[in-house]
Amino acid sequence: MKKRIVGFVCLTMLAMATAWANAAADYSLRINNPAVVAGTELKAGDYRLELAGDKVMIHGKKDTVEASVKMEEGSQKYGGTTVTYAMTPDGKYRIAEIHLGGTKMKVVFNN
Repeated sequence: MKKRIVGFVCLTMLAMATAWANAAADYSLRINNPAVVAGTELKAGDYRLELAGDKVMIHGKKDTVEASVKMEEGSQKYGGTTVTYAMTPDGKYRIAEIHLGGTKMKVVFNN
């Protein structure tokens, strides 16, 4: 009976840990310039960044954009969440990377 209880507790803890690890992570984000993400132009302003595996959702007051991304680890922790831009052929800014403050992780957009 003890083995069953211990087994049940271990399985419950494993399920909770797996759910926590797979949960989406949220970050605050400031876009300083109008920028294109997944074909949608976002206005400058404050946004919420939601990470879920190889997808990212950027939520603003009126706009929400979903994009495919790749997570990469940097060599040092980033002091704050920052956006790296690239230029599109038509001269608009596009978000290339987002460095996540307080972590070594960066979000690289698959544009």
